[in-house]
Amino acid sequence: MRVLVTGASGFIGSHLFSVLESKGHQVSRLSRSKSSDVPPAAPSDVVWATTPTQSFSDFDAVVHLAGESIMGRWTPSKKARILESRVTGTRNLAIALANAPKRPQCLIVASAVGYYGPHGDESLTEDSSPGDDFLAQVGRQWEAAADPARQAGIRTVHLRIGMVLSPDGGALKQMLTPFRLGLGGRIGSGKQWMSWITLDDVIGAILYVLENSALTGPVNLVAPNPVTNAEFTRALGRALHRPTLFPMPAPIVKLIFGEMGEASLLSGQRVASVMLQSSGYKFKHIEIGEALQSMVG
Repeated sequence: MRVLVTGASGFIGSHLFSVLESKGHQVSRLSRSKSSDVPPAAPSDVVWATTPTQSFSDFDAVVHLAGESIMGRWTPSKKARILESRVTGTRNLAIALANAPKRPQCLIVASAVGYYGPHGDESLTEDSSPGDDFLAQVGRQWEAAADPARQAGIRTVHLRIGMVLSPDGGALKQMLTPFRLGLGGRIGSGKQWMSWITLDDVIGAILYVLENSALTGPVNLVAPNPVTNAEFTRALGRALHRPTLFPMPAPIVKLIFGEMGEASLLSGQRVASVMLQSSGYKFKHIEIGEALQSMVG
């Protein structure tokens, strides 16, 4: 399969690129310029600024992972970059694919479980309504931006990704040092839900979606068993054989991280992976204790 990947320098994209190549697929990066931050630039890379529409005819599928990180304080300019990078980038790509002389069969676009907004203990599926906070607004516009591709008949899938766990990047990597020092603890009340998934299952699920033409629309990329922050904290402490006695109170989270901390650390979603499980995907990691033990134990 000929696959084009955007965001190939990112945490998920770099691993996906390597796995696709290892499985014999022809993989290219979509970059903004030839001075891409993925050294070295391969001859097969596609440069956005100089790419004619017909260049997108060379691919069977496109995986779109690019976007501004949500981490950091949400200043007005930061929030604008988060929204712009996802909505405008996705819309421009979808239009280019729709206008290609030979359209790809599939467009997979990253989204996030933040689409649902805070819902307390309610279990959320792909059919659940979106929320109304900032991340939910971004999610709605982000997914809608792919409409030109969908309307052109391209199978379009929105991966609503939960918290991706890997010792090599993301939130877990940042947690390891304080937890190994015995300084870890729950965040806020610890009652907020964490819909998690290991990096291995993110990559496995993307490959599964690429090959399964029956999957379209939103697909929740989360493990079957979400946990509360308190349960996650205890499981990580057990995996590292360390106590977890130092909670981070909600007022401190809000003081340090502002709106981002309140939305991403103190709130959560209890999300179910209905589409993946009902279609037959077999998760490598189902329980948080086993998953953390396999990565850091």
